[in-house]
Amino acid sequence: LKMSSPAAASTKTWFPLESNPTVMDTYMANLGLDIQQYSFQDVLATEDWALDMVPKPVLGVLMVYPIKESSEAYRHEEQERINRDGQHISPSVYYMKQTVGNACGTVGLLHCIGNVQNKVSIASGSYLDRFYDKTSQYNPDEIAQFLNEDEEIEQTHEAATMEGSSERQEDVDTHFVCFSCVDGHLYELDGRKSGPINHGECSEEELLSKSVEVIKGFMARDPEEMRFTIVAFTKRPEEEE
Repeated sequence: LKMSSPAAASTKTWFPLESNPTVMDTYMANLGLDIQQYSFQDVLATEDWALDMVPKPVLGVLMVYPIKESSEAYRHEEQERINRDGQHISPSVYYMKQTVGNACGTVGLLHCIGNVQNKVSIASGSYLDRFYDKTSQYNPDEIAQFLNEDEEIEQTHEAATMEGSSERQEDVDTHFVCFSCVDGHLYELDGRKSGPINHGECSEEELLSKSVEVIKGFMARDPEEMRFTIVAFTKRPEEEE
């Protein structure tokens, strides 16, 4: 999905990643994440019973939603409000822009892991270890450019898109967004937007519930749409005997 700013957009387009926890686990493991500790889990619904089923702690939340006129109109309204009122963004937030078409799944995962690097185990010398080390002092546009030029992650992403159960197609209108808790606030991290969106105070224990409240807002703006999916990055559930 192209950035709205033509100057920032890359001509490069990847095949989109499927919103599938098994695919995400394999993809991130191939990049160096230890998925024996934390892994991706489907969130089956927005009701309390479904949130209660998700293993705790939750370190990140990913949403996939369709980009439509209603969502784009809201995005512009939101940006105008931020331009007018401002917002607090912690300098600790790891955030990057998205310039590669259909790279939103990878960008969402890099946001997710990037904001909990001190809580997860990443193999020394692995792709993720090198990526975060290299980009830690980069601004969001510089990280996007690094991703745009990096053939290693492009090939790993390509392999991940072949793992899914749905047919690969370049022309999609769905988009990944990440929600992270950083320094006591909930941030929406979307590489198509001008920067992170601060959704207010949030403890780490509240990450899932407060992310879902924001997601319900997305759903309410397009009540006829069914193509919303939610995936939590969470402590791996204990294996049942």
